[in-house]
Amino acid sequence: MKIIVGGAGHVGRSIVDYLSQANNDIIVVDMDRNKLDAVAKEFDVQTFQGSISHPGVMEKINAKDADILIAVTDNDEINLVACQVAYTLFQIPRKIARVDSEYFLNPLWNTLYSDRNLPVDFVISPDVEIAESILNLLRFPGTTAVFPLVNEKLYLVGFKCGENCSLLNMDINTIRHNYNSPIIHIIRQNKSFFAKPTESIHLNDEIFVLVEKDKIFDTLHDFGIAADQINNLVIFGGNAISYYIAHTLEKNETIDNCKIIEGTTHMADDYAAELNYTRIIRGEMMSDVILDEAEIKNANMSISVTENDKDNLLASLIAQRSGVPYTLSLVNSRAFDSLIKDDGNNIIVDRSLVTTSAMLQELRRAKINNAHCLRRGMGEVWEVRIDKDSLNTDKTIDELGLPERCKVSAIYRHENIIYPSATDKIEEGDILIAFVSPQSMRKAEEIFRV
Repeated sequence: MKIIVGGAGHVGRSIVDYLSQANNDIIVVDMDRNKLDAVAKEFDVQTFQGSISHPGVMEKINAKDADILIAVTDNDEINLVACQVAYTLFQIPRKIARVDSEYFLNPLWNTLYSDRNLPVDFVISPDVEIAESILNLLRFPGTTAVFPLVNEKLYLVGFKCGENCSLLNMDINTIRHNYNSPIIHIIRQNKSFFAKPTESIHLNDEIFVLVEKDKIFDTLHDFGIAADQINNLVIFGGNAISYYIAHTLEKNETIDNCKIIEGTTHMADDYAAELNYTRIIRGEMMSDVILDEAEIKNANMSISVTENDKDNLLASLIAQRSGVPYTLSLVNSRAFDSLIKDDGNNIIVDRSLVTTSAMLQELRRAKINNAHCLRRGMGEVWEVRIDKDSLNTDKTIDELGLPERCKVSAIYRHENIIYPSATDKIEEGDILIAFVSPQSMRKAEEIFRV
């Protein structure tokens, strides 16, 4: 697949990071030569200096041969114009635009994005996606991943099995029947595999459980995760992500205290004017004086969302040593994350996984409503819809011919979850929850394309 990525900043780099793991032909376009050189050093991609919205630039990179354009510069207008140029002059089939302005995102203007107006197939706001991902983790403390599925009727919840887990060494079939906690995937020592009924869970396994929304806390309790709700929060870094988190939490009565530490004076002043109950602290976030002012020792969670990985991880480490029970760090690269033990208490949010997950519906050649990246190189979970014209209707799971590293782990049918056997038939209207490894991606796309 030939993919054009417009923008080599944090967002563009995150997308390239994920997409370059597969066999894609990627070209990155940006005005800044230094950013392009940095991307070219780290990834096996082509680069071109110029504006992604300029027809001449598109022509020079042979845009007519591209399968998809992902325009993610820092400028909304440039991204939207790039999609228009891609559609009108080069007939690129799929076009994704980053849009951060709340004016462009207003639901009142949804009709703006169409072939007759602005031909954008999918609009993404990375900062909003990241903030929503962090908010999901805040709602369920102790988790390492929270993936909403089927319009939030189901959740795929990931967490580490620690020493407090009373179900250690118990086989998965027994857990499913006695505790109604169906484990459907496991990551153990950096290896990802399907949860067989006879498999038992081990200490430090990261397991993924498919559960209805109102049963999440019961499931976490079964596995010994009984974390207190977050009510005293310190956020390191003032930006769109922290603003969205704080603005959302101001509507949440369970959060008693939220503070944002930001060193840039004008940014701090802007947020202080716009947020009603969040306290903005101006100053160097590593300063003992500033940390004392933020009462870091009284916080029960810290969130670090600056643009710098090392600052985020260091801030989380300082918070952890100050006695903060839960920390969260946003990273663009996994190069430094060995500083923090990634478990339910100290969470690492990977920018590239969150950003790319939001676009997988458009990137994959399959009829999927939703998709999420589990971990780097460890596959994806797809929410596959079975329409009335699907050729997979009335086939058994076995008759789908899925590759070895792909599995339909559950079927959502008539508001019930079914854990299918190989002989169970697929019906019109079903939603399949499928795990797909990188090795089986292309074959799975072919099967679920119809």
